Amino acid sequence: MANSRFMSVGDALITFLDNQYVSFDGKETKLLDSVFTIFGHGCVVGIGEALSMGKNSIKTMMGKNEQGMALAAMSYAKQANRRKIIPCFSSIGPGAANMVTAAGCATANNIPLLLFMGDTFATRQPDPVLQQMEIASSASTTTNDAFRAVTRYFDRVSRPEQLMSAMLNAIRVLLDPANTGAVAIAMPQDVQGECYDFPETFLQKRVHVIKRTLPSNEELAAAVKVIKAAKKPLIIVGGGVRYSEAGASVKAFAEKYNIPFAETQAGKSAIESSHPLNLGGLGVTGNSAANVIAKDADLIIGIGTRFTDFTTASKSLYPETPVLTINVNQFQAEKLDATPIVADAKVTVEKLMEKLDYKSAYKDEIKKAKADWDKEMERLTSIKVDANYVPENTNMMKDACEAFMRATGAKLGQTTAIGIIRKNIPADAILVGSAGSLPGCLQRMWTTDAKDSYNMEYGYSCMGYEIAGALGSKLAALDKEVYAFVGDGSFYMLHSELVTAVQERKKINIMLFDNGSFGCINNLQMGQGIDALCTEFRYRDGDKPIREGEFLHTDFAKIAEGYGLKGYTAKTEEELEAAIKDSLKQTCSTLIDIKVLPKSMTHGYDAWWRVGCTDNPRDDKELAAKKEKDAMVKIARKY
Repeated sequence: MANSRFMSVGDALITFLDNQYVSFDGKETKLLDSVFTIFGHGCVVGIGEALSMGKNSIKTMMGKNEQGMALAAMSYAKQANRRKIIPCFSSIGPGAANMVTAAGCATANNIPLLLFMGDTFATRQPDPVLQQMEIASSASTTTNDAFRAVTRYFDRVSRPEQLMSAMLNAIRVLLDPANTGAVAIAMPQDVQGECYDFPETFLQKRVHVIKRTLPSNEELAAAVKVIKAAKKPLIIVGGGVRYSEAGASVKAFAEKYNIPFAETQAGKSAIESSHPLNLGGLGVTGNSAANVIAKDADLIIGIGTRFTDFTTASKSLYPETPVLTINVNQFQAEKLDATPIVADAKVTVEKLMEKLDYKSAYKDEIKKAKADWDKEMERLTSIKVDANYVPENTNMMKDACEAFMRATGAKLGQTTAIGIIRKNIPADAILVGSAGSLPGCLQRMWTTDAKDSYNMEYGYSCMGYEIAGALGSKLAALDKEVYAFVGDGSFYMLHSELVTAVQERKKINIMLFDNGSFGCINNLQMGQGIDALCTEFRYRDGDKPIREGEFLHTDFAKIAEGYGLKGYTAKTEEELEAAIKDSLKQTCSTLIDIKVLPKSMTHGYDAWWRVGCTDNPRDDKELAAKKEKDAMVKIARKY
């Protein structure tokens, strides 16, 4: 065929990927420079051969766990504001299945993640091959069909010529601001090595323009009318503000009309924390300033937010307040029976400023709410652990703190530790986190004026994202110090990409908060009147319930040193500060094992989270939880 190249599917795929570029606001960047892989049966002699033997400019990095490398790739894309990616390649069977969780995580957070899974033979002649899952009712079903439920686009390349439409569709979805997420392409291992005359037009440089969707005049007019009818509106800054690069425009909008704004987890660091109109985190994991203002607001302006249950306090924080939304995704824009603008955040806010003549009625309410929270922040970061210490969560067991002290010698509270870290690490450092009690403390307490320096995965709350995510952020921001804030539970679950960071010589810093438990879930359990069960890391003592045993004492610093990191243990304020200062002198990755007391995290600030507590309470504690739920359900918005 004229103007074509006869090459294997693996070679064509790598050549295609190596020639993809993105243009956003006139700036052109290469879509990808690297890939992650764990070679195995189903990918090593097909796509792996092309990566190893072919001519391309792509750097291949070796993951250590398929879920971990895919989470690192997701974090990289987030840190790059969804304009760069790291594709991931796995074997068939368990290697592929390991990436299902990461796919769900990326899709829930609207982050582009491109996955290639090895698949069983398209010819079916050697079936059943190693790792093949045989389904008697469907010969075409493989492990990879599990990805259909957690991706924005799924395809299987069963013939060489199918690669072209599969990849064009994959890139279309990955770069769609409204519908991006995980894309999974199943690659049968025989097809990867088969050859075809691929047109040069498929293989040549291709520039994908990411467009800004414009609002209609009708949408703008409706928005102007809604805002003018309000006296005390509140803006919610969601992740869409970050990905649209709309932070400066939203800030100008807020300043012009004297409208305060609060942040979701995904929206934090789009605008500086020090801004006088920035109330900080909102909702279940929000602070008092944002939640007090939200309850009194007469209009909620949601910009680039999905209105998750944490942002709305299970729809109880502003249950009857009118809502105006700006979102590129129509499904998200029409939530809460809102007045919607389905368009890009930046251009919409700028066009509204051309049309809107308005001033809010706020006087000193914003300043007072912020001042009250500043006092609470001072208290949270100054809590001393001594003979008079009482846990923040006073409805929890004090004996858990005493038992943990006996096991570890800890004399440090979680909120105090966060304050020490913030004070001693670089102002522009990148924070990465995901699950447990830390996201609540950090959305409330973490302050930063450095743009895009807060990488919290909380759409899926995926345990194990933290360390992998730190590696991804570091790969995207080589000039920054990157810190993973991770609990002991998440560390146990997935920390394999520590080794990848060491191997790639990329320094990341692990702030490991060891409280001897899945602390957040233990709080939820006990807060609903349930006796602690299998949420604390305790020894089994004979036939007694495991909750009655002594706490484990894991030396995480030694584990880190075994991998080649510089390890520290901090049980006191002084030890933590010294460890942080020394870690900044290191060129290798570091881990600080911070022993913090159970129950020493922040509590809620007038925000309710609806959970499925029992309607058949066994005692007074469970009865109290049921009564609270019943009362709040009556208050909450019904749609």
